[in-house]
Amino acid sequence: MRRRRQSRPALRTAVRAAAGLALAGSVAVPLLRRRWRVPPPVTIAATAAGPFALAVLLPRTKARDAALFGLQMWAFTIIHELPYDDPERLRRRLHVRYPIPVDRVLGLGELPNVRLQRAFSRPGQVTALDRVLAIIHWAWFVEPHLVLLWILVRREERFPRAARQMAAAYDLGCAIYFAVPTAPPWWAAEQGYLAEDTGAGGAEAVAGAKPPRLRRVMVEVGEKAWGRAWPALYESLGGNPWAAMPSLHFATSALGAILLSETGPLAGATGWAYALTLGFALVYLGEHYAIDLAAGAALVALVRRGEPLVEPLALRISGAVQRLERLANG
Repeated sequence: MRRRRQSRPALRTAVRAAAGLALAGSVAVPLLRRRWRVPPPVTIAATAAGPFALAVLLPRTKARDAALFGLQMWAFTIIHELPYDDPERLRRRLHVRYPIPVDRVLGLGELPNVRLQRAFSRPGQVTALDRVLAIIHWAWFVEPHLVLLWILVRREERFPRAARQMAAAYDLGCAIYFAVPTAPPWWAAEQGYLAEDTGAGGAEAVAGAKPPRLRRVMVEVGEKAWGRAWPALYESLGGNPWAAMPSLHFATSALGAILLSETGPLAGATGWAYALTLGFALVYLGEHYAIDLAAGAALVALVRRGEPLVEPLALRISGAVQRLERLANG
């Protein structure tokens, strides 16, 4: 018994030291990965360890819960960008063509992007609608997190499940980006894949073709609104341009709407108003194909229906982390 009491402080110190190193590594390794040429699996492991390390170091509070999800999003951001550290290698695996014929079917012979831009845009001009929809798109960078913050403040008992589902949507989407990198419509248009006289043909067939009609409206708005600051702002938010299928923009906003609907009708209506407007904006602005949105909706259904199947494993992992947290904090 005496030896056990003497060893407990030493074990506590060791656990806290290990968690502290893991937390520091989750930030430092991603930032230094290019300089140190850290292998991608090591970067992924170091980054993913951050939320677990913080959970061990600090007892549960609302602030810690918010910080945990913040670290989860830091991990998503880094891992989402990781394939684009080597653009040439990623380009060899890039899929460009397969969404185009599917979207032509959905658009009854023409891409929904092109139909919407013909109906509502004015080539060569940035309209009020363009500005509003671009702002709706930019707001996505905070909207899912504001949804979780609202749930944490107003319905704290629902937060763990909501955060778990949102994190699963981001992480599964990221895994698909790794496995099947897919170009968005604006990139396909820039490279000539959408030129009118080549249909769904590749860039190699577009010599002498007319310029593609599809515009990237968000960039046009950004250049007008932000001026010289736009290139740096765009580069900071660009991350990985070949992470388009499924649309996590639509998936996470739709999931946010569902989670808000579970807390009350007014919150749910607000969430759905944003998600549906964003869906329209993503197609109109040229950021996503319609099939990307459909895949995002399917991802949400997978997360919602699959959660009961993985919940026992999640609870066991959570229990192990909680035991370490009790040990680390006495």
